[in-house]
Amino acid sequence: MSIIIYSVLVLVLTGVISAVILYFVAQKFRIVEDPRIDLVAEKLPGANCGGCGYAGCRSLAEAIVKAGSLEGLRCPVGGEKISSEIAELLGLEASTAEPQIAVVRCNGGRLNTTSKVMYEGVQDCLYAHLNFSSEGGCPNGCLGLGNCVGVCAFDAIKMDPKSGLPVVDEEKCVACGLCVKTCPRHIIELRNKGIKNRRVFVSCVNIEKGALAKKNCNVACIGCGKCEKVCEFDAIKIENNLAYIDFNKCKLCRKCVQECPTGAILEINFPPRKEKLTIDQTQSIQN
Repeated sequence: MSIIIYSVLVLVLTGVISAVILYFVAQKFRIVEDPRIDLVAEKLPGANCGGCGYAGCRSLAEAIVKAGSLEGLRCPVGGEKISSEIAELLGLEASTAEPQIAVVRCNGGRLNTTSKVMYEGVQDCLYAHLNFSSEGGCPNGCLGLGNCVGVCAFDAIKMDPKSGLPVVDEEKCVACGLCVKTCPRHIIELRNKGIKNRRVFVSCVNIEKGALAKKNCNVACIGCGKCEKVCEFDAIKIENNLAYIDFNKCKLCRKCVQECPTGAILEINFPPRKEKLTIDQTQSIQN
């Protein structure tokens, strides 16, 4: 009987000592979370898209509170409205950023290329990229398998059945950047929306030499440099046989659009150009 009582006492004593030790260890290493994190997280949309560069909205909230500043910490889904609310909540200065949108820099597709081969493998852009050029032969163009559509949490991208290219819905796109990260050929880019949503960009990423690029696609950039020469704002550079327009420098004058011999430069949301009158038409109006 005494052995049983002794055993029970030992067990009870061991449990008490262990509990005391665990209590002090827990107090020593406990992490006190800033209550403001929850308040900031409530302001965020909860999309957890990762467009801010963090794993989710709560991770962004933690980063904002710890940084004590909104510099470089912005929710692309919430935009300026959410940034202003968070700044007011924490007593910080709201950071401003130019609104952006995802832009598809490929205009080849079925309408501007000739189908040379059919792909019947795994319907995944990354897999196809590693094993296939494209139906039209361009090794840098859109594969048309829609990985970007699949990752978009805002239903902002659809595949055009005619061209086989992704089309971005300007009203729905929040510039989270998931489609940019997903595209294995880097044809999707985040660019400034521009004044009145007007944009000018080179819709081509093919770095092959001009003759070969043009052979595979009617609207490929051939790196001729005409756009660079006509630009008065140093907004266009030619590198690796490919023109690129810096949207931070571009003034939307559109001279490059008229100069491009292949139509690789697109002008978005501009009003129709006024047709230049011929000499005969001018004289007829005057008479």
